[in-house]
Amino acid sequence: MTQTTLSEEHSEDPESHHMATKAHEMAKKQREISVAEFFEKNRHLLGFDNKRKALLTTVKEAIDNSLDACEEAKVLPELSVEMIDMQNDRFRVIVEDNGPGIVKKQIPNIFAKLLYGSKFHKLSQTRGQQGIGISAAVLYGQLTTGKPIRITSKISPKHPAHYYELHIDTKNNKPDVVAEKEVEWKKEHGTRIELDIEGIYQKGLQSVDMYLKQTAIVNPHATIIYTNPKAEQLIFPRATDELPPETIEIKPHPHGVELGMLIKMLGDSETRTLQSFFTTEFSRVGPGTAKEICAKASMLPNQPPQDVSRDQAERLMHAIAEVKIIAPPTDCLSPIGEENLKKGLKKEINAEFYCATSRPPSVYRGNPFIIEAAIAYGGELPLEESVRIMRYANRVPLQHQQAACSSTKAIIDTAWKAYGLQQSKNSIPFGPAAIVVHMASVWVPFTSEAKEAMAHYPEIIKEMRLALQECGRELARYTNKKQRLSDELKKRGYIEKYIPYVSSALTELLGLKESQKEEISISLKKILEEKRGKLGEIAEENEEYDEEFATIGAEEENEDGQEKTGKKAKKEVGLDDEGDTEEEDATDEGEGDEN
Repeated sequence: MTQTTLSEEHSEDPESHHMATKAHEMAKKQREISVAEFFEKNRHLLGFDNKRKALLTTVKEAIDNSLDACEEAKVLPELSVEMIDMQNDRFRVIVEDNGPGIVKKQIPNIFAKLLYGSKFHKLSQTRGQQGIGISAAVLYGQLTTGKPIRITSKISPKHPAHYYELHIDTKNNKPDVVAEKEVEWKKEHGTRIELDIEGIYQKGLQSVDMYLKQTAIVNPHATIIYTNPKAEQLIFPRATDELPPETIEIKPHPHGVELGMLIKMLGDSETRTLQSFFTTEFSRVGPGTAKEICAKASMLPNQPPQDVSRDQAERLMHAIAEVKIIAPPTDCLSPIGEENLKKGLKKEINAEFYCATSRPPSVYRGNPFIIEAAIAYGGELPLEESVRIMRYANRVPLQHQQAACSSTKAIIDTAWKAYGLQQSKNSIPFGPAAIVVHMASVWVPFTSEAKEAMAHYPEIIKEMRLALQECGRELARYTNKKQRLSDELKKRGYIEKYIPYVSSALTELLGLKESQKEEISISLKKILEEKRGKLGEIAEENEEYDEEFATIGAEEENEDGQEKTGKKAKKEVGLDDEGDTEEEDATDEGEGDEN
């Protein structure tokens, strides 16, 4: 039998020949996509989908890196942020810190290579996670202005400062060094970046001004000197000389580890037995707990982890769920703290009631996390508006994608009517309140690389709801007490209304002098107070409220609906350097920002 060649077969079947040709043509077009090329086309995933947001994202990524570096080096952060308006929607962003600096060979990779960093595999709380942020800002600047990022960094007084100008080679996701040299820099150690980008500067809740204010609130150990494009300089001085507690890197916690992750960990482990695998690769698992897990899974503690099959791994998963394992350690986390949360609220919001809570540590996908919440109620907060929501993740304000965030879902899912606020079905409550939700975790599950909202993990939403309910119960006690006080004042008002008539009648019936009528009124009021109790003020005093601080970032309007003028003078929040009075301040005002 003669064997048919491929070419002969194709000649006999035109359709097959056509399909084979198409497949070969398509194969020639297929190639590997660099991560830098991907984000070059999808910059909206990184938070650069409009000019105003791009300006904020650039500053945010630089500030996050600086604060992380300073805290890791145990240095009290002193940051300088400057935005220079280069006209035609172009801005120069300059951020300088006093951190430990960056060694020369790492500078190009850190700033001009996406998915490069030291925090991705590190299980301890940090602001940065993915190794994308600052290099994404460099990519955006490269796309919109074509100019390289300029970096100056110095690691000690004994070492020279290194200066780099960098582009990103997007095809290969590698740094392209435009210039490199040693320079003189008076700073003993630290890093300075200059980046030209396309942007729009506006004040408001999603502005750079608001971001820096909220950052200063939850990072009281940092000093931030900020000069905006309108030549207004603000100084956010540090409120404490104590750094946040140092976070310790930990291993994953068994509760929340998924089957695929467990199988991968078993295959990669260098340990010789299952017992040592659990005690070495996980936190909070001792020899006794490891043996109990193996026993419940009907497996031997001395079985090599590399020999565990998929079915056996699934049995181990069920056993882990049944075994009681103590909560993960909290030394890997650095929560804000109840007192600092309340202080931050008091500084910005003039209310009559404040409360805060910090939940015990919990776990999702093996990652420990702590949820904190706080509420401010009443006072100057608007009555007929939705409550103000303030979201934080690892001490970083989240200002976009509120509707997509798990914290918003937790707020919506909480029954606020029971706590004194109005709420329609499946909506944010409304009333005179501000709600803060903060997640501290070794790995915050953001919904995108832009790190704008937290994902809807059931474990996280549950903890958020429990924290909100704790604050809600405190709020309900206050609002109920306030209602009882209001009812009592109403009743006393009715009684006090008739005291003058009763005193007149008693004066007449007892034949007393007219001058004694007032004494009878005073006596009746005294009896009323003794019988019904003394009324006290239940609203909380707020001596920390700073009116000038509270207005930073706000979009102010005058009577004509135009934005108010802003003072162009150097000032420290809450106090002018020159000690100007309010009358003198009024004469210093110039043109305002355009919205």
